[in-house]
Amino acid sequence: MSRKILIVIDMQNDFIDGSLGTKEAEAIVSAVIEKIKEYPKQDVYATRDTHPEDYLNTQEGKSLPVEHCIKGTKGWEIKSDIAELIPEDHIFDKSTFGSVQLAEAVKKMNEEEPLEIELIGLCTDICVVSNALLLKAFLPEVRISVDSSCCAGVTPEKHEAALETMRSCQIQV
Repeated sequence: MSRKILIVIDMQNDFIDGSLGTKEAEAIVSAVIEKIKEYPKQDVYATRDTHPEDYLNTQEGKSLPVEHCIKGTKGWEIKSDIAELIPEDHIFDKSTFGSVQLAEAVKKMNEEEPLEIELIGLCTDICVVSNALLLKAFLPEVRISVDSSCCAGVTPEKHEAALETMRSCQIQV
């Protein structure tokens, strides 16, 4: 029997109702909270998109010229009613879409005890799919799933496209 862990991707204020927020992101908050509560606290992990103050000078900032998730700002923080459900030492700050640090940590955990991984969060078509594929690359034999009802994309169409990409890469949706 595998231990099942939940990874909550970037449920931060800027992606929910801040500079890059959407009504779809706002709509999943209660489902995300309920999903987190299904797991023991020690089995819940999260990522936090983290950018420097000079974000607009980075490659990403030049492609997406909207300041967001600047470290230390309210927009960078995980939504408070979600953050209180996640141990602080289970949060991985990441400067780009996928977190190699998270993948390495999960790989090490899987070596100690077989895992199953479920992902939820924002945005389906950017950071959720990036982390799902990165985890699949690090752990090709581990069952990885995404709960689509607890994810939202930049648009509904991009959400569906990302789900299809993950299905194609043997991630359960």
